Amino acid sequence: MDTTNGKRLNKFIADSGYCSRREADRLIEEGRVTVDGRRGALGDRILPGMRVTVDGKALSGDGEKVYLLLYKPRGIVCTADPREPMNVVDYVGYPIRVFPVGRLDKDSEGLLLLTSDGEIVNRILRAAGGHEKEYEVTIDRPVTREFVEKMMAGVPILDTVTLPCRVRKTGERSFNIILVQGLNRQIRRMCEALGCNVTHLRRVRLMDLKLGGMRPGEWRELTEAEVRALTKALEA
Repeated sequence: MDTTNGKRLNKFIADSGYCSRREADRLIEEGRVTVDGRRGALGDRILPGMRVTVDGKALSGDGEKVYLLLYKPRGIVCTADPREPMNVVDYVGYPIRVFPVGRLDKDSEGLLLLTSDGEIVNRILRAAGGHEKEYEVTIDRPVTREFVEKMMAGVPILDTVTLPCRVRKTGERSFNIILVQGLNRQIRRMCEALGCNVTHLRRVRLMDLKLGGMRPGEWRELTEAEVRALTKALEA
């Protein structure tokens, strides 16, 4: 196969709207992708006329781009895996295949971006340390000045120390936090490290996308202006 021209196999799959590049790499490694009838490899490049399939389904390499904003309720899982009965893709039920960007754990709620644009997903995940995510959090004990200062300075979790962040007390046991990091269950782990537990967590903003007045379970398509702003932000 020509390795100097054509589109990389994982990008071809992502551009088809099937999944993100990261997920495409996993599918390729699992042997679920074929190129002209043979098992695909991570380094393959796809030229016009080549046939690519995932689990036997042929892909075009150029799917329709869809961008959805969902208020994810508690109990819904941020995965496209159909083996998970509470997966977010089946919950939304959009007629074009979409998949979640990043994760919002099962016990949390709030803003979640879903899209068929694998390239956007790849760029957001690649720049995960540079874009703001805002959350409203309630814990099981009073929010003190010491707690706020420690959260802002960085908390040791997962064999690292979290990056400095912005924290603002909003109530006796609630606070607002803005992160530019995306460690696994980060806010919950930070709170646990400081001796308390999260009782409610809601994401209200991702970059310039805001939850606004949406209710749990509601979703909408991004406006053209929002898509342009998102694309521009990811070019920086």
